[in-house]
Amino acid sequence: MNLFPRWLNGLRILGGALALSGGVYVVALFAYGASPKTLNAGFAPEQPVPFSHALHAGELGLDCRYCHTTVEVAARAAIPPTETCMNCHTRIRTQSELLKPVFDSWATGEPVHWKRVHDLPDYVYFDHSAHVTRGVGCVTCHGRIDTLERVRQEQPLSMGWCLDCHRNPAPNLRPPEFATSMDWQPDGPAAEVGAQIMQQRKLKPSTDCSTCHR
Repeated sequence: MNLFPRWLNGLRILGGALALSGGVYVVALFAYGASPKTLNAGFAPEQPVPFSHALHAGELGLDCRYCHTTVEVAARAAIPPTETCMNCHTRIRTQSELLKPVFDSWATGEPVHWKRVHDLPDYVYFDHSAHVTRGVGCVTCHGRIDTLERVRQEQPLSMGWCLDCHRNPAPNLRPPEFATSMDWQPDGPAAEVGAQIMQQRKLKPSTDCSTCHR
């Protein structure tokens, strides 16, 4: 005796097909997300203003924190407002065509539409202050940005890359006061210097999922 009508057989087949296709989709999504092509190392978009870190951070020696004012106190490293640029450019290269978007922004109050280079997924939480104040140098993630005419993403910033550092942070640690120094070098082997910093500051980075996925 059949307790269920025959038309339910069609639903069973449809449900099986949907479950199978859903599984294929999840596998494909993770495979694509982990592909080197999607990790964006080397990504270097053209900006509305050709800002040279090689000039500003390198030749002129501006500290990262002059423009990225919140890097030590907040999760995000602030994009400098037009006012920061105009601290200098009310007197320097005031007629430059390359700086026209900055001057227009100053005149209209509309922000310069900079293109984000280091863009983590929305489901990832990253706190700049937690890293910088513990001695992770800017160069660890961003490379020698003081040599770049155009900013590019130096590291993959993948989950595996971050976990490798959390499991063994010592080689990437330095005294926090040198976090923004581009040319700082340890007095001895980096891993040994970092291990001393870990011990002194009682550092033990978490590898729990909830640390980054909140």
